[in-house]
Amino acid sequence: MTINRRQVLQASLGAAAALPLSLETGWADDGFLTVTARPTKKKLYLEEAPASNIWTYNNTSPGPEIRVKRGDRVRVRLVNELDEPTSIHWHGIRIANAMDGVSGLTQEPVPPGASFDYDFVAPDAGTYWYHAHTKSWSQVARGLYGPLIIEETEQVFDRDHDLTLVMDDWRLDRDGVFDAASLGSLRDWSHAGRLGNWLTVNGESLPKYALNAGEAYRLRLINAANARILEIDPRRFDAKVIGYDGQSLDKPQEPEADRLLIGPAQRVDLMVVPKPGKGFSMEEISSDQSFAFIAFEVRRSSAAAPVAPSLSVNALREPDIADARVLKLDMTGGAMGNFGNITHKGRKLATADIRATGQVWAFNGTANLAEDPMFTARRGETIVIETKNDTAFPHAIHLHGHHFRVFMQRDDGVATLGPWRDTFLIGPDQSRKIAFVADNPGKWLLHCHMLEHAAAGMNTWFQVT
Repeated sequence: MTINRRQVLQASLGAAAALPLSLETGWADDGFLTVTARPTKKKLYLEEAPASNIWTYNNTSPGPEIRVKRGDRVRVRLVNELDEPTSIHWHGIRIANAMDGVSGLTQEPVPPGASFDYDFVAPDAGTYWYHAHTKSWSQVARGLYGPLIIEETEQVFDRDHDLTLVMDDWRLDRDGVFDAASLGSLRDWSHAGRLGNWLTVNGESLPKYALNAGEAYRLRLINAANARILEIDPRRFDAKVIGYDGQSLDKPQEPEADRLLIGPAQRVDLMVVPKPGKGFSMEEISSDQSFAFIAFEVRRSSAAAPVAPSLSVNALREPDIADARVLKLDMTGGAMGNFGNITHKGRKLATADIRATGQVWAFNGTANLAEDPMFTARRGETIVIETKNDTAFPHAIHLHGHHFRVFMQRDDGVATLGPWRDTFLIGPDQSRKIAFVADNPGKWLLHCHMLEHAAAGMNTWFQVT
């Protein structure tokens, strides 16, 4: 689909101030919130485009914002009104293994017409999200995701100054309608993943938000795209980074580079204090031509400007690097990559097997979940994983049930541990090293969050005993 820049400009200039995501308040007397997965029609492109057939939670995509306090008990009843099984993964939450929502590993998928109760305690304040974890490459692409916000026990930003922005790139056809026919394309699976051609924020095209001058706001950015790495420059609107992947920093920081990369499933919290009379846009800058996909108008504030809030940092166990067990993760396969020596279900694949199996990527030579775990860790053991990307494409690697620190190389050559993450980006021919404490018992997934890559082989698991 060709985007008409004049239409985009007119739509942006004429847009009214957008409303925040709907906050789900329908908790039942038994303490459960019902979240129903079902097909829905929704307009994704500009006004003149037809509505698309997508999948939603409670008739919206993103699904309703679930907002609780740190330490609260979260009870969600998933009702499946789709014509295929599904499940929900609570991304980034360090919860009990049985609630992680991974079909085939932590639970059986929920059949059509059935339900499943998720019941867990929210241990850490931060920006998280929930999404389908059965055929994720299809179900997330169709719209099955939503934000889960865990607020600090003490109020840091009030609701009017705390905005959730769920970003997704949809693949639309020439009529501006969701392109379901291209789902499962082997080209997508073997290349960069499913990349869209139209960006929405909270399910809306080119929304505009109204902010008050001189007041501090938290912008919670969530990348819900199947494979798109979003690039923005927070310095263009004087924003500071205050959190990554649900973990707040101890103080606001300048972005580390002029391009802040937000990979699939990653989250970044920004703090911005708008200047009087100076509206701004957030631009996607990965291509030669930047694209303003969200606008902020700035109103004059009638109240005294509040002091910038102090941040609340979660208590996570620091890795013991001196006593760590070091493991290797070699990533191979994909188009223009090293496809040889890939084993799937105990059998070495030949080139002729690609179309039949769809398996084109491998972790340590194995495509998709092996019968045995990649490793078994003692509870409390520090694990270091050294990852080498021997492929022609970037990947976003997500660790379930835990957060980790990425080793960072300073200019003087000294390695330090970076901020807490649950998903890290690694480019072609790059190496990354992460460290975490395996302190959450159970069977946990480790996979690429370019969802087509995961379906096509970039999936493994580990066990904490």
